[in-house]
Amino acid sequence: MTESLFERLGAEAGIVKIVDDVVEAHMNNPAIAARFTPYLEQPENLAKVKLHTVNFFITGSGGPQVYAGRDMETTHRGMNISASEYMETMDDIFLVLDKHGKDAQTKKDVLEILWSLKGMIIGK
Repeated sequence: MTESLFERLGAEAGIVKIVDDVVEAHMNNPAIAARFTPYLEQPENLAKVKLHTVNFFITGSGGPQVYAGRDMETTHRGMNISASEYMETMDDIFLVLDKHGKDAQTKKDVLEILWSLKGMIIGK
Protein backbone atom coordinates (compact mmCIF):
# COMPACT_ATOMS: atom_id res chain seq x y z
CA MET A 1 0.00 0.00 0.00
CA THR A 2 1.32 3.42 -0.87
CA GLU A 3 1.63 6.22 1.62
CA SER A 4 -0.91 9.03 1.59
CA LEU A 5 0.18 12.54 0.66
CA PHE A 6 -0.20 13.41 4.35
CA GLU A 7 2.36 10.74 5.25
CA ARG A 8 4.69 11.71 2.39
CA LEU A 9 4.65 15.32 3.58
CA GLY A 10 5.85 14.12 6.99
CA ALA A 11 2.47 13.99 8.75
CA GLU A 12 1.55 16.92 10.98
CA ALA A 13 5.11 17.67 12.12
CA GLY A 14 6.38 17.71 8.54
CA ILE A 15 3.54 19.92 7.33
CA VAL A 16 4.20 22.39 10.17
CA LYS A 17 7.85 22.65 9.09
CA ILE A 18 6.90 23.05 5.45
CA VAL A 19 4.36 25.79 6.24
CA ASP A 20 6.89 27.63 8.43
CA ASP A 21 9.44 27.53 5.60
CA VAL A 22 6.88 28.54 2.97
CA VAL A 23 5.78 31.58 4.98
CA GLU A 24 9.42 32.58 5.42
CA ALA A 25 10.00 32.13 1.68
CA HIS A 26 6.96 34.31 0.92
CA MET A 27 8.29 37.02 3.24
CA ASN A 28 11.60 36.96 1.38
CA ASN A 29 10.10 36.90 -2.11
CA PRO A 30 10.11 40.49 -3.43
CA ALA A 31 7.12 39.81 -5.69
CA ILE A 32 4.80 38.91 -2.79
CA ALA A 33 6.57 39.95 0.42
CA ALA A 34 4.32 42.98 0.89
CA ARG A 35 1.38 40.64 1.44
CA PHE A 36 3.18 38.70 4.18
CA THR A 37 5.65 40.97 6.00
CA PRO A 38 2.93 42.92 7.87
CA TYR A 39 2.34 39.71 9.83
CA LEU A 40 5.77 40.18 11.42
CA GLU A 41 4.21 42.94 13.53
CA GLN A 42 1.14 40.78 14.25
CA PRO A 43 2.53 37.54 15.70
CA GLU A 44 -0.88 36.32 16.89
CA ASN A 45 -2.32 36.74 13.39
CA LEU A 46 0.73 35.09 11.85
CA ALA A 47 0.28 32.11 14.17
CA LYS A 48 -3.40 31.93 13.22
CA VAL A 49 -2.64 32.02 9.47
CA LYS A 50 -0.03 29.29 9.88
CA LEU A 51 -2.39 27.14 11.94
CA HIS A 52 -5.19 27.44 9.36
CA THR A 53 -2.71 26.67 6.57
CA VAL A 54 -1.39 23.62 8.42
CA ASN A 55 -4.89 22.34 9.10
CA PHE A 56 -5.92 22.99 5.49
CA PHE A 57 -2.99 20.94 4.20
CA ILE A 58 -3.50 18.18 6.74
CA THR A 59 -7.13 17.83 5.65
CA GLY A 60 -6.36 18.19 1.94
CA SER A 61 -3.56 15.64 2.04
CA GLY A 62 -5.60 12.92 3.73
CA GLY A 63 -4.66 13.58 7.35
CA PRO A 64 -6.91 13.28 10.38
CA GLN A 65 -7.71 16.95 11.04
CA VAL A 66 -10.83 18.54 9.65
CA TYR A 67 -10.26 22.03 8.29
CA ALA A 68 -12.69 24.38 9.99
CA GLY A 69 -11.48 27.68 8.54
CA ARG A 70 -13.11 29.83 5.93
CA ASP A 71 -13.32 28.63 2.34
CA MET A 72 -10.63 29.85 -0.05
CA GLU A 73 -12.82 32.35 -1.88
CA THR A 74 -13.99 34.02 1.34
CA THR A 75 -10.48 34.04 2.76
CA HIS A 76 -9.01 35.76 -0.30
CA ARG A 77 -11.93 38.07 -1.13
CA GLY A 78 -10.79 41.66 -1.59
CA MET A 79 -7.12 40.72 -1.91
CA ASN A 80 -7.16 40.86 -5.74
CA ILE A 81 -4.32 38.35 -6.01
CA SER A 82 -2.91 38.30 -9.53
CA ALA A 83 -2.04 35.19 -11.50
CA SER A 84 1.64 36.11 -11.30
CA GLU A 85 1.44 36.45 -7.52
CA TYR A 86 -0.23 33.04 -7.32
CA MET A 87 2.57 31.55 -9.44
CA GLU A 88 5.15 33.15 -7.12
CA THR A 89 3.52 31.48 -4.12
CA MET A 90 3.54 28.15 -5.95
CA ASP A 91 7.22 28.61 -6.84
CA ASP A 92 8.03 29.23 -3.18
CA ILE A 93 6.11 26.12 -2.15
CA PHE A 94 7.99 23.96 -4.61
CA LEU A 95 11.36 25.36 -3.56
CA VAL A 96 10.46 24.43 0.02
CA LEU A 97 9.31 20.95 -1.03
CA ASP A 98 12.70 20.53 -2.74
CA LYS A 99 14.44 21.75 0.40
CA HIS A 100 12.56 19.08 2.36
CA GLY A 101 13.56 16.39 -0.14
CA LYS A 102 10.06 15.62 -1.40
CA ASP A 103 9.87 13.36 -4.45
CA ALA A 104 8.33 14.11 -7.83
CA GLN A 105 5.03 12.32 -7.11
CA THR A 106 4.55 14.23 -3.86
CA LYS A 107 5.21 17.51 -5.65
CA LYS A 108 2.80 16.52 -8.43
CA ASP A 109 0.10 15.77 -5.86
CA VAL A 110 0.65 19.14 -4.16
CA LEU A 111 0.54 20.84 -7.56
CA GLU A 112 -2.85 19.27 -8.27
CA ILE A 113 -4.22 20.67 -5.01
CA LEU A 114 -2.77 24.14 -5.60
CA TRP A 115 -3.96 24.22 -9.21
CA SER A 116 -7.47 23.24 -8.14
CA LEU A 117 -7.57 26.26 -5.78
CA LYS A 118 -6.40 28.96 -8.19
CA GLY A 119 -9.88 29.89 -9.42
CA MET A 120 -10.98 30.46 -5.83
CA ILE A 121 -8.03 32.76 -5.10
CA ILE A 122 -6.94 34.71 -8.19
CA GLY A 123 -8.70 38.03 -8.72
CA LYS A 124 -11.03 37.77 -5.74
